[in-house]
Amino acid sequence: MGGKTTITVGSDGVAIITIINPPVNSLSVDAMTTGLASKPGYVSIDILSDTVEAARKPSVAAIDGLALGGGLEVAMACHARIATSNAQLGLPELQLGIIPGFGGTQRLPRLVGLAKALEMMLTSKQVRGEEAHTLGLVDAIIPGDELVDTARQWALDILARRKPWVPSLYKTDKIEPLGEAREILNFARAQARRQAPNLQHPQVCIDVIEAGIVSGPRAGLVKEYESFQVLLKSDTCKSLIHVFFAQRGTTKVPGVTDLGLKPRRITKVAILGGGLMGSGIATALILNGYQVILKEVNQKFLDAGLGRVKANLTSSVKKGKLTQEKFEKTISRLKGALDYESFKDVDMVIEAVIENVALKQQIFSDLEKYCSPNCILASNTSTIDLNLIGEKTKSHDRIIGAHFFSPAHVMPLLEIVRTSKTSPQTVVDLLDVGKKIRKTPVVVGNCTGFAVNRMFFPYTQAALLLVERGADIYKIDRAITKFGMPMGPFRLCDLVGFGVAVATGSQFVLNFPERTYKSMLIPLMQEDKRAGETTRKGFYVYNDKRKASPDPEIKKYIDKAREISGISVDPKLGKLSDKDIIEMVFFPVVNEACRVYAEGIAVKAADLDIAGVMGMGFPPYRGGIMFWGDMVGSKYINGRLNEWSTMYGGFFKPCDYLAQRAALGAPLSAPLDQSKSRL
Repeated sequence: MGGKTTITVGSDGVAIITIINPPVNSLSVDAMTTGLASKPGYVSIDILSDTVEAARKPSVAAIDGLALGGGLEVAMACHARIATSNAQLGLPELQLGIIPGFGGTQRLPRLVGLAKALEMMLTSKQVRGEEAHTLGLVDAIIPGDELVDTARQWALDILARRKPWVPSLYKTDKIEPLGEAREILNFARAQARRQAPNLQHPQVCIDVIEAGIVSGPRAGLVKEYESFQVLLKSDTCKSLIHVFFAQRGTTKVPGVTDLGLKPRRITKVAILGGGLMGSGIATALILNGYQVILKEVNQKFLDAGLGRVKANLTSSVKKGKLTQEKFEKTISRLKGALDYESFKDVDMVIEAVIENVALKQQIFSDLEKYCSPNCILASNTSTIDLNLIGEKTKSHDRIIGAHFFSPAHVMPLLEIVRTSKTSPQTVVDLLDVGKKIRKTPVVVGNCTGFAVNRMFFPYTQAALLLVERGADIYKIDRAITKFGMPMGPFRLCDLVGFGVAVATGSQFVLNFPERTYKSMLIPLMQEDKRAGETTRKGFYVYNDKRKASPDPEIKKYIDKAREISGISVDPKLGKLSDKDIIEMVFFPVVNEACRVYAEGIAVKAADLDIAGVMGMGFPPYRGGIMFWGDMVGSKYINGRLNEWSTMYGGFFKPCDYLAQRAALGAPLSAPLDQSKSRL
């Protein structure tokens, strides 16, 4: 639905202006570029303050549905605001690397108080109608069918002085005394520095709010405008806007979603395996209304799996995210099974057992016998080629990958893997399920590791190569964390467990031997019963509270790994800067992402960006792995990889696609010939 603005004038002289600008009722581009002749775009002062707020005729905002960003800023400039109970109000601009630019930084604190305004802006928190009323953001909650008539009468009452007429920009009753206000602002600054040390715009937002409190709201509006214009041109803003639109574009798959297919109705799902992944998938499904059968091989394992699902829901109850009533209703959708007899009427099966090819092949062969011909057969495998899994089945058109990320009920990404034989209908069906369980689905082609793990593998391998040649484990982790990753590669290995790392690594050694760095470090540690966080010893040691500390004993394993590999220490790698570490770890990831893109595993570079952000934890304010690669530059990345390839071997060798782009000076993310797509 496109944007639409209408105006009607009643017999009582009240004009009703209706703004419908989906999806969030923000300001249009025309409004954003209109302003004072001397300062185009000076909307917050020219239009909202001097035209709307300072008008001799009152304005009342009647809010139903979403009023976010510029839409809420228009409403706050009105002389009164009324809303329905289902209205949602907020200023989410910081999610895009900017600040509210149309008076929001000045009006929101004066309506809801400084502390709450900071919370709403810095966290992009939305509030519903009732809470907005309690806070003072709206003046009344009105039933939807009475909203417009009430707003009309409210405007007449203001004009007749039966209701107050106070411009929100000049309200002072919610603003704390200057000393107390500065304490609140300083606390917010410290929190923002801890939570987002690499980001400038949260600090700028706080500075702009402070300017209005110290020097007055008009001065605050001027600073808001100037800061908004600077941030709008920043790399952070460009990156976050790219991620915003890329995330919304993942459900558009050429040759699939443009065929006019409607998703079939899926209500009942069976899950094979009640481990951490299977129980997490079951949790996500029952929370969103699906009936689930959880199958295990014996009663002990089944009880454990059902217990994990219950524990996931109980945790949500304790955190206040789920009521006890909702808990009971949700858990009632889950049933256990020890055989396939109850699978006759399921709409989809998701296999989530251990990464064993023979076991998965047997399971899929059995599923063909017990499930209906229309039942979708999905695997949660993270690395194994789906054609290999389905080798013993006949109906390849309904086999698909549904790769969730742990914990499956929390992590937002769903990697949908399509083979050359998977039907478009099956893909459309799983896309629909993904959206309904609140995941961001990314459709990729079939290969070992798919998209996310294809990119993840060189990340860990590069770190191991650096360590065996002289770099410090803990310096690498610190540099990568400073860059914006949730944790470094070695801390991550400890978290997921060495067993997972070795199992995944074996698939890559088997399928990509020419570019695999074969390190013995993890296998040597495994021999000493180090397995990561679960054994309290990995690359780090862990206390009773699972707090990680560096372990001096690691040196003996590194020395042994070097001895086996015949590798000598390069003194230069022991003195790497943080910038060098970041490049030597992430440029191989960019290189692999280029291979994935060139092979047609992903149809859009933006899909790889979302896969990296949501699956790897790549910082969204850097735009995703391909977007970041373009910001760094293909020529520079290619040159550095060639340099390291000469010094340290073929692991760093640039792929043909990257080399070609570098020679042309072309962006890595430019559209490809879709005829080559593996989708």
